[in-house]
Amino acid sequence: MRCPFCGSEDSQVKDSRPTEDGSAIRRRRQCPACGARFTTFERVQLRELVILKKSGDKEVFERDKLARSIEIACRKRPIAPERIERLVSGIVRQMEAIGEAEIEAEVIGQAVMEGLKSLDAVAYVRFASVYRDFREAKDFEDFIGTIETVARAGAK
Repeated sequence: MRCPFCGSEDSQVKDSRPTEDGSAIRRRRQCPACGARFTTFERVQLRELVILKKSGDKEVFERDKLARSIEIACRKRPIAPERIERLVSGIVRQMEAIGEAEIEAEVIGQAVMEGLKSLDAVAYVRFASVYRDFREAKDFEDFIGTIETVARAGAK
């Protein structure tokens, strides 16, 4: 593991333990070249997932990109970072459980939408506005109208 301070390739693991949710291993490292200490998080990757885009392009699945998009939707919302991390880990596990090496982008988008719907309504609408490419205020109105209709139907 490369030292983030001096760039040396020869860091030493001083402590290693699983994260609280068990989705990664937290390692405390020390660089023998500069003496700096730093933390890394390592995750087990069951298989390399590839996303099939609507355009037909293929892109390697990046967990960090998924996490960033969810964090942007949740920005300035009262949501604990641990809940966001659990959502991201759950979506990644869902994608790995599908058993296919290639997954359509729409499947991932729908999984994020479902997760955000139960996490926070505002984050759900924010993500939907980008995912469904809202172009004007009416798009928001229509989408929120469908949410309210579904909520009323579920309350009956």
